[in-house]
Formats: sequence, C-alpha cells, structure tokens
Amino acid sequence: MDATHATHAAQPVERAADRPAEPRIVVGGALVRDGRVLAARRSAPEAVAGRWEFPGGKAEPGETEAQALERELLEELGVRARALSRLPGAWAVRPGLELRFWAAELLAGEPRALQDHDALRWLGPDELDAVDWIDHDRDVLPHVAGLLTRPGTGDAQSAG
Repeated sequence: MDATHATHAAQPVERAADRPAEPRIVVGGALVRDGRVLAARRSAPEAVAGRWEFPGGKAEPGETEAQALERELLEELGVRARALSRLPGAWAVRPGLELRFWAAELLAGEPRALQDHDALRWLGPDELDAVDWIDHDRDVLPHVAGLLTRPGTGDAQSAG
C-alpha cells in the first residue's frame, strides 16, 4: 500500500449519526395590518406568562416555515394570513429548537386569543417598546419596525 492510498484510507467516513441533528424550527409571525403589528401576551408556560411575543409555533415534519406560520396563526388567532418573507436572524430557544421570524399579512378574520395567549394588541412603530417582550422577540424588533415604516408591507391602504 502506497502512502497516498494509506492517507485516504485513514480518513474518517462521516455518518449521519456523527452529524448534529437539524434543529426543529419554531416560527414567529410579525402580522402587519395598516402600519401596525400584532403582539400577543402569553398565558403559559409560567416562565413567560404575561410577556409578549409574535404568535407562531413549531413547524411540523414536511411543512415549510411559511406553511407552519400560516397554520399556527389560524390555530392560535383564528385568522388566515400569508407568510411574506423571513426576517434576519435565528435564535436557539433551547438545544434542538431554533426560532425564526417572518413578516406576514392578514388576509381574513379578526385575531382572537384562542390558544396560549390572553391578550392581543396592535402596536405602531412608536409603541413597540410599550410591552414586556420575550427576549427573542425583542431582538427582532428593529426588523419589525422597518416593516411598519415601509409602504405596502401588509398595508392594504397603501395600494390605493
């Protein structure tokens, strides 16, 4: 066996079990209407109860992030919405769970606190600091503020 062949033979073979598992994705939605974004106050679990977030939840196997957000907004708020674009950044919620935020527009329905929340508020760009955000959600506020000041982003009034 020559030296070149011996070197190649000594290289470890990467196996699926050796690679870290892909994290499960959690999506949060910055649901925009008329230049305001919807904030939802958590009712549980106790560690975050009373703090505010952008509603959403875990993506199911085989679901895209956009599909997961649209499903979660229907389940949690009773509204039909369209995921528009992913916002910059990703946050490790805990090992194996990664949070990503999306801009979304309201298509039909009036949001109601159906699951996991006990209050909802529409906030304008100058009101984003008026609530006690969960840390990860607070981190994305600069990007959300940009959505609220950009014409045509989820604002049906701007098209006319």
